[in-house]
Amino acid sequence: MPQLHVKNLTKYYKDVLALSDVSFAVEKGDFVGIIGPSGSGKTTLVRCINRLITATGGEICLNNDKNILEMNRSEIRKARTGIGMIFQHYNLVDRLTVIENVLHGRLGYKNTVSGVFGHYTEGEKRKALEVLGLLGLDEHVYRRCDQLSGGQKQRVGIARALVQEPEIILCDEPISSLDPGSSKKIMDYLRKIQSELGITILVNLHQVDVARTYAKRILGFNNGKLVYDGPSELLTTERIQEIYGKEAHELILN
Repeated sequence: MPQLHVKNLTKYYKDVLALSDVSFAVEKGDFVGIIGPSGSGKTTLVRCINRLITATGGEICLNNDKNILEMNRSEIRKARTGIGMIFQHYNLVDRLTVIENVLHGRLGYKNTVSGVFGHYTEGEKRKALEVLGLLGLDEHVYRRCDQLSGGQKQRVGIARALVQEPEIILCDEPISSLDPGSSKKIMDYLRKIQSELGITILVNLHQVDVARTYAKRILGFNNGKLVYDGPSELLTTERIQEIYGKEAHELILN
């Protein structure tokens, strides 16, 4: 049974078709790279999976459970506790410390009062410190996030996702704002999380070479359609041309 099942997913923005009848399934522990030109539907797909935006039609099921598109607000809130999200621009509160930002990953488990007043258990605080150690941020626990580099901020974002204890982590272009060295660190950490913790990773990437290096499987989108779904080693020059069209010549690797 697949952990994530997407069937006939469609999304319109008014009269613009962003996703067109997209279907695929993901097994637990997979590392999936999602590639395609700008505007191809990559970000829309990821945001539909956790209902940050609502798809126009189709099905999204986790562990063969209820279609996310049919869930009410409380059901969505519960489902999101199992889906970590890592954003391109970090989505942190800069005036707060690293550990305060990480603990925000537990808000989905809190009632309104506990969430507003930041009431966290000692166990939750220990878990936050544990994941910060895993990501090499031990020395920055009590620093404000506006004092961190871009790569450090993204690691805080990963820690916030991990403290949720998710089954799946969705990454929306997590390295597009980073230098090559920081990008490699982030991708190495994501691979470590997938291989050692068994958490399923879906990551949008602009860089084809990075996708082929880290992902076991590639989903390639063009104009809202899924035009490639297969192993990274079979992502040939012809397949890249099919995904990227006129942009492909800039991406073809030796």
